[in-house]
Amino acid sequence: MRAVILAAGEGTRMRPLTENRPKVMLPIANKPMLEYIIGEVHAAGIHDITLIVGYKKEAVMEYFGDGSKFGVRIDYIVQEKQMGTGHAFGMASSIKDVRFIALNGDVIVSAAQVRRLMKRREAAVIAVKKVADPRAYGVIEADGGRVKRIVEKSQNPPTDMANAGIYLFSRPIFHAIENTGLSPRGEIEVTDAIQYLIDNGSQVGFVLMKEDWLDIGKPWDLLTANEMALKLMKSKIEGEVEPLATLKGEVSVGKGTIVRNGAYIVGPVTIGEDCDIGPNCFIRASTSIGDNVHIGNAVEVKNSIIMDGTKIGHLSYVGDSVIGCRCNFGAGTKIANLRLDEKTIPVIVKGERVDSGRRKLGVIMGDDVHTGIGSLINVGTVIYAGAQIGPGALVKGEVAAGQNIMR
Repeated sequence: MRAVILAAGEGTRMRPLTENRPKVMLPIANKPMLEYIIGEVHAAGIHDITLIVGYKKEAVMEYFGDGSKFGVRIDYIVQEKQMGTGHAFGMASSIKDVRFIALNGDVIVSAAQVRRLMKRREAAVIAVKKVADPRAYGVIEADGGRVKRIVEKSQNPPTDMANAGIYLFSRPIFHAIENTGLSPRGEIEVTDAIQYLIDNGSQVGFVLMKEDWLDIGKPWDLLTANEMALKLMKSKIEGEVEPLATLKGEVSVGKGTIVRNGAYIVGPVTIGEDCDIGPNCFIRASTSIGDNVHIGNAVEVKNSIIMDGTKIGHLSYVGDSVIGCRCNFGAGTKIANLRLDEKTIPVIVKGERVDSGRRKLGVIMGDDVHTGIGSLINVGTVIYAGAQIGPGALVKGEVAAGQNIMR
């Protein structure tokens, strides 16, 4: 059996993190999210994988190559223009497989979930997950063990069984996609193609997932995924840890990294290669630090993702944040992560104010952002690539790419 994985999209709701990389290459515990999906598909016994690529496709193709270093065989299909999930899966019609697993590249899946789908024999099977708030998802209506209707996002969803974005398809799905018209947003949706199968007499089943499931749709979902991944990590020390540094719990330190005296690290924490950590810093649980990162003296980092090449100057605080590549924090930069009234934190996503649902959330920061000494960043701030925050300046809401904010 083969797996077809969608990896073509930018992920516009993930901006500014996707300004310089496709969504599937965003890091979780220092690995691209797509690597986790490929690993679980491989663990389920699937060795042939087709990746549908498009936006900044070179990043995916250079990293994964032919798949040999991941124990699989990978081929690529390029979707030049992103026209919906149905259009993307339809581009795989040239594959010879009678049945195949189809996945969105931004859904964290387990091998057990994939194996459960592989056992089924219907024309199509949808993995579903019961969720507390189904308004955020498309859901299915079932009649016994069969799907009778797929309902897109609604304020009054008929069930709590969310479409998990993981499918088993047989070849009739390609005919269904060819006969599926454009959705109201001008795209060909795979859910409309599945409904076409149902309406034309095909049996479409569903599998109720019991394991953890996460659809990474917003930037702060990366923090949840990072926490999930780090819980499974085991300590591995390949760099240098000086004798007066303290490591508690599961902590991983990459080659060429030095953890200096006085550093206090409480796992699970992963630190990449060629980093300079400390002295006298505090790195708290659920933090991922990429390669070539510097964490200075008296810096505290908590529950955050710090991408490659970033430097966080002394006396700074970073909490519950996602920081892009090659950012440079001036000394004393402080990121707030809790409202005074302790309510959930709103964030601007694609120009709209969205409730993150999180009580603690700091900054979502793109690549190459610089802050001056003593800069202050309020809760839920989004800062686009190349922005500069001057000494002592306070920013909140949204900062445009390349914008220079002075006090």
